[in-house]
Amino acid sequence: MSLVMRILLSVIAVAWMGAASAEDLRIIDEDKVFVATLDSGESVRITRQMTPCAKNKGWLQPLVPEPGIVPVTEIEVLNAINDEGFILVDMRTQEWFLDATIPGSVNIPYTEVAMRMDELGCAKQGSGWDCARAMKVLGFCNGPVCPQSPTAMRAMIRDGFPADRIYYYRGGMLDWDALGLTTVEGEF
Repeated sequence: MSLVMRILLSVIAVAWMGAASAEDLRIIDEDKVFVATLDSGESVRITRQMTPCAKNKGWLQPLVPEPGIVPVTEIEVLNAINDEGFILVDMRTQEWFLDATIPGSVNIPYTEVAMRMDELGCAKQGSGWDCARAMKVLGFCNGPVCPQSPTAMRAMIRDGFPADRIYYYRGGMLDWDALGLTTVEGEF
């Protein structure tokens, strides 16, 4: 057997062993399998595994996490970077932000957003928030399976932030990176 053939068989064996032991990840909520029934009557099991492209073990997020939130694409993100009416908020934890983020972003981790709405144009009023002068917030996290920014957006709305002033970039850093768009290291 030639050296090239032995190498090829080794690569195939390693790939097969990796696929055989792959961990099934969540797709929707706690479900790790989605069964689709085709017009032919055939059932297809759809699963999800971690790949080099995947960023986390989250689950698929809806395009609109809450009614009123505006979904956006990379084009709207690019335009928001230069629009003084927007604040681009990386809602991931600080270590993710410091590693790489979208240019012009500020970091308000998803666990802190509801406590820091003053940075988004709201004013503390008693035990709540007055968000009459809220900025347009374009929020993102690690991508379509990351629950961080949807969680933060739900908390913002719960505490009085107007949903129609929240813009959600569901693609997040996963899609931004996959498209080869420029990233910068986050700053404190």
